[in-house]
Amino acid sequence: MWINDILDQNKKILALSPMADMTDSAFCQIVRQIGGADVVFREMVSAEALVRDNEKTLGMTDFVDAERPIVQQIFGADPLTMAKAAEIVMEHAGPEGIDINMGCPVYKITSNFNGAALMKEAPLAAEIVREMKKVMGDTPLSVKIRLGWDDDEGFKTFIPVLEEAGVDLITIHGRTKAQGYSGVSNWDLIRQAKEIATVPLLANGDIHEPHQVWEALERTGADGVMIARGALGNPWFFEEALKLRHPKGQSKDLGGVQISLDKKIRVILEHAKLHVANSAKLKAQAKKNILLGVTAEELEKTSIVTFRKHLSWYFKSTKLGIEIPGIKEFRSELVRIQSIGELEEILKRLEEHVNKLV
Repeated sequence: MWINDILDQNKKILALSPMADMTDSAFCQIVRQIGGADVVFREMVSAEALVRDNEKTLGMTDFVDAERPIVQQIFGADPLTMAKAAEIVMEHAGPEGIDINMGCPVYKITSNFNGAALMKEAPLAAEIVREMKKVMGDTPLSVKIRLGWDDDEGFKTFIPVLEEAGVDLITIHGRTKAQGYSGVSNWDLIRQAKEIATVPLLANGDIHEPHQVWEALERTGADGVMIARGALGNPWFFEEALKLRHPKGQSKDLGGVQISLDKKIRVILEHAKLHVANSAKLKAQAKKNILLGVTAEELEKTSIVTFRKHLSWYFKSTKLGIEIPGIKEFRSELVRIQSIGELEEILKRLEEHVNKLV
């Protein structure tokens, strides 16, 4: 079991959080290639869509061995549908774990009684866990939750319900659904959650910099952390966090580890190529015969568009780590790219621009 494999080594779990439209196979491959992450959680997929045999949704659960150990997150509100979806994912991809989304605060998810809405329906949440455990065998089942719906102490009664139903691991985000992503993640309440939980618990929320991993672990006493936006534009996050940790468990340098621009560019290009290949495959699965007359160039053009969001993260000033005069103009070009070739050309000019400034 991937959870015990890590904790039995007296280590803390460093996990990449599932993020919609971001933690696809390409990004997970890059994170795992760089190293430091113990496990990656893939972006959530709909249980209803899986059961309806939606080819694109099933394709979103494809992964390569380099991503292992991997946990696939799914969302839904019907116990039998969730169980069937878990069965489909296990048979199709054989991940090391399945995660249930009971923490997403987005309206289009919660309005259908999915995500964080399940925290208002503890008996239903428990039934979902029980039905999924029946079909998953020894494969770990985890759940991602929040402090509560609009009560920041909702976790105190919700966690025991999940544990009694058979969940193997819980991740808790330190905000309520009502807060969304406003305010601050309450690490002190996460500590209270850890004191209540009898299964391993991961802390999530406001761990934006590598040195904050160790601060969060000290404050919460959690068995690990789940990193979301901190890793976007910085797939080196986990490697940096490990380098910052002193042998006795203390951060020895809060300044971070500087990644050179040329190294960033190489990784960005590799990420882009993986993303385009994966996106093109998913489009083909979704449209099947409709794509017979589409050229490779046209498919690349539509696929690279969805990579622009990653470029926005890679080139945020806080992610670059250095001030680059004129970077706004380059950012403006990067978010309009139409091909890998165009991306390569812009990044080459950027590197030449920076070299002239040195």
